[in-house]
Amino acid sequence: MSEKTNQTGKTIILVNGVPASGKSSVAHNIANHFNLTYLAIDTIKEPFMTTVKDYNREINRELGKAAYNVIWDIVKQAPEHHTFVIDAWFGFQPKALLIEYLNQAGVETVIEVWNQISGCTAAKRYENRIPYRSDKHPRHEYLPELVTLANNAKPMEIGKTITIDQDKPLDMAALFTNLSKLLTYPIQQRA
Repeated sequence: MSEKTNQTGKTIILVNGVPASGKSSVAHNIANHFNLTYLAIDTIKEPFMTTVKDYNREINRELGKAAYNVIWDIVKQAPEHHTFVIDAWFGFQPKALLIEYLNQAGVETVIEVWNQISGCTAAKRYENRIPYRSDKHPRHEYLPELVTLANNAKPMEIGKTITIDQDKPLDMAALFTNLSKLLTYPIQQRA
């Protein structure tokens, strides 16, 4: 696997960041702008959350791992030259496992969009969305852990990395320009 190849394999845009770092909004914007396939751990995991009695953090982690496997199975079965935008907090699994999945799926180009955010901002965002999320998600008790996580989180640094500062207003046009320069083959952009 290399950062940029001769257009033979699949391309993955990893939209990475801790919970409440803004990665889902960024990932949706990228997928819509470039007309790419969007995959997210939460999209796969959340329908199963409602079916589990006595849901807890351990079950949440196990469903997250299962959803992670599903994503890489989808990528593996996709045709060559396909590009995916994957929305996840990749730090919840070892970097070596991510590299293994990328290799097994035939991914040759990796671009990471890292959503850097302070613990304070992440906690405020997370707290603001608690009333709108399923009660199966961690609640206020998770905020101190999230602050520590956000203050210490780092990108995976597999392939080229574009860092977005989520404590400042986002410049999506600049992000789209930077991504266009890194993609290994022409991608149809939406008008």
